[in-house]
Parts: sequence; structure tokens; C-alpha cells
Amino acid sequence: MSLINTQIPAFKATAYHNGKFVPVTDEAFKGKWSVVVFYPADFTFVCPTELGDLADRYDEFKKLGAEVYSVSTDTHFTHKAWHDTSETIRKIQYPMVGDPNHLLASFFQVLITEGDDAGLALRGTFVIDPEGRIKTIEVHDNGIGRDAGETLRRLKAAQYIAAHPGEVCPAKWSEGAETLTPSLDLVGKI
Repeated sequence: MSLINTQIPAFKATAYHNGKFVPVTDEAFKGKWSVVVFYPADFTFVCPTELGDLADRYDEFKKLGAEVYSVSTDTHFTHKAWHDTSETIRKIQYPMVGDPNHLLASFFQVLITEGDDAGLALRGTFVIDPEGRIKTIEVHDNGIGRDAGETLRRLKAAQYIAAHPGEVCPAKWSEGAETLTPSLDLVGKI
């Protein structure tokens, strides 16, 4: 079953954010757009390149009214240690959520349950609307890093569709580009 349009579950976790340990619950996702970015583990190789890319573009997410949450199955203590020791991770201003009980990774269906990486998360990116419903999903192999620019594009498309019922965004849509309005007159003309 797809997670698209499903409601995020009730949860309580702890994040390292702006030098403090802070609670994060499902309630934090309501009333604003959220981007949840799962990654395998702190102190790894591809992960800091992705999280650094998100940090570099964080202001763009904030301007769109969205909060970014990075999540791994590490603890919030590990997130702090990584933040304190890595120049790249030190740039992060968004919450770094710990999921050592695997509740979030399990719900979002990114938890690796077999093999050498069991207990880690796959690289998964989820755009969640202000009602707490999942609107976009990207999950792939842990050897492939993501691009924050593409996540921003998908966020903008989800926001556009939410604000313009009846319209759809075609392939390669970007902000300001034309959209489509599905109708009988459009069938076979694309």
C-alpha cells in the first residue's frame, strides 16, 4: 500500500536543534509544510553531502513555509556529537531527529530489516502537507545521494497543486511554468 495521502502517525521523538535537545511530535507537522529526510547513519560518507546541501538551501525551504527534519536511527546524542565534530554538519540549522526505536523509519517504510545494514534507514525523502498527509515520496539505494534542488522543486509542485485544485504539474515543471488542467478536451492532445 502506498503512503501517498496517508496521515503521519502520532509519535514523540527527540531532536538536536540549535544547540539543544528538543521534543518533536506529529503535532509539529501540522499547520505548515514539512520535509522529512531519512539517511542511514551519522559519521558516514554520502550523508553529510546531502545534509550539507539541505543546510545550504535551508533558507529556501523556510521561505516556502516548510520545515526540514533529518532523521536517522541514531540517537539525538549522536547527532550532537556529529554536529560538534563535522564542519559540514555544523552548518545545519534544521532539527536532526533521533529514531533509535525505529518507529519513524518503520512507518515511513525505510527501515532496513535484513543484512549488514539492518537497523539503518534507506535514503527517503517525504514532503508532508500542513494537514500531516504525505504528498511526495522518494526512496532509493543508500549509495545514491539526493539533490536538495529537486526536493525544493517537488515541494513547490505539491504546494502549487494544493493551492490550485484541478491543475496538475507536467514533467520537468518548475515554478512559474505552465500547468495542465485535465479535461475531456485535453485527451490525446499532449
